[in-house]
Amino acid sequence: MSAFGWLNAEAFTAFGQHVIWSDMVGNTIGLAALALGWRRSLWTWPAQFLSGLVLVAAYASAHLSGGIGKQLLVIGVALWGWRQWQRGRQQAQDGSIAVRFAGWRERGLLIGGTALGTAAVGTLFTLLPKLSWNPWPDAYIFVGTVAAMVAQARGLVEFWFAWLLVDVVGVPLAFSSGLAFSGLVYVVYLALVVWGLRDWWLRSRAATRPVLEGAAA
Repeated sequence: MSAFGWLNAEAFTAFGQHVIWSDMVGNTIGLAALALGWRRSLWTWPAQFLSGLVLVAAYASAHLSGGIGKQLLVIGVALWGWRQWQRGRQQAQDGSIAVRFAGWRERGLLIGGTALGTAAVGTLFTLLPKLSWNPWPDAYIFVGTVAAMVAQARGLVEFWFAWLLVDVVGVPLAFSSGLAFSGLVYVVYLALVVWGLRDWWLRSRAATRPVLEGAAA
């Protein structure tokens, strides 16, 4: 059996849902990547890169071209994010990754870019139905995931909000596409996202407090 065939072989069945190896392994690594991101570990990016490689096989088995494209972009953004965080650590005095809230211009670019990207990709999937059987949710997750990763690479707290919005659509789409493990993982993502959001929020406030106190003095 080829590596692709093994990855898309059934691992087990639970609650009437067939779980394939690529879905389970790729999303387990993805969970680890999210946890590493919460800890602001540089290793979040290699984990996201590996998760993307494995999940390409999972989405191919479900005939979700948007999912495949998303994972290919995840692989590319993971390489860029690794470089961004390396630079951030070199510039920080304590070698840590600084996190902050985005400015209004950055928020506008993220929201506008996500909306325009979703419209463009959704239209493409609609015109070419062979690319995706569920074009608009698929396009939304495709673009939303990339937006979240770009915000993460820049150390923006809004990264977690973007993941929350992706989860809202990702859970039902994964289950309806036969990727049961992806659906379950999205639920776990939700808990990690809330936890990570709280941590980054508090860190961003702690980072700005000395600046405000210095200005007041």
